[in-house]
Amino acid sequence: MSAAPFADPLTERLAAFVRGIGIEVRASALPEKTVLPGLDIRHGVVVVDETRMTHPGDILHEAGHLAVADLGERNAPTLSPTPADEMTSIAWSYAALCHLALDPAVVFHDNGYKGGASSIIENFTAGRYFGVPLLQFYGMAVEPSRAAETGVEPYPHMLRWLR
Repeated sequence: MSAAPFADPLTERLAAFVRGIGIEVRASALPEKTVLPGLDIRHGVVVVDETRMTHPGDILHEAGHLAVADLGERNAPTLSPTPADEMTSIAWSYAALCHLALDPAVVFHDNGYKGGASSIIENFTAGRYFGVPLLQFYGMAVEPSRAAETGVEPYPHMLRWLR
C-alpha cells in the first residue's frame, strides 16, 4: 500500500483532508468486492483503489465511519457500523463537505444511500439534521439548538474531527 498522491484532483483533495485530521488513506489494489467499489476500511486505514472507485466522495463517508468510531475500535481489522454509526457518519460527511466548500452531491450521489441521497441533501441543506446528537454527545459538534447557550459555533461546524 502507498500514500502517494492520487491522479484525480478531487480524490487527492479529499484524501489530503482525511490525512490532515489524522486518518490514514492509502492507495492499494482491491480486486475483491467491497461494500463501496474501490474502497475499504482496514485496521483504521481508508484503502482506495482509484481504478475501481466510482465516487471519490465516498472517501469522506468511509473516513466518517473511522472518525466517529470509538478509539478502541478504530484500528480493528474491520468496522461493523450500527445504524446510529451510519447516521453519525452521514452527519460527519456533511460537515466535512461544508468545511471543504464542496457540493453535497460529491458525497450524497445518486448511486448511494439506497436512493435517498437527494432527501439527505434536501434535509441537511434546510438544517434538518440527523446524526448530530451523537456528534454532540462525542464532543465533536454542538447542535444548532444548543449553540447559543454554549457560546460555540453550531453544526455543521466541527469542534474536532475525531471522537
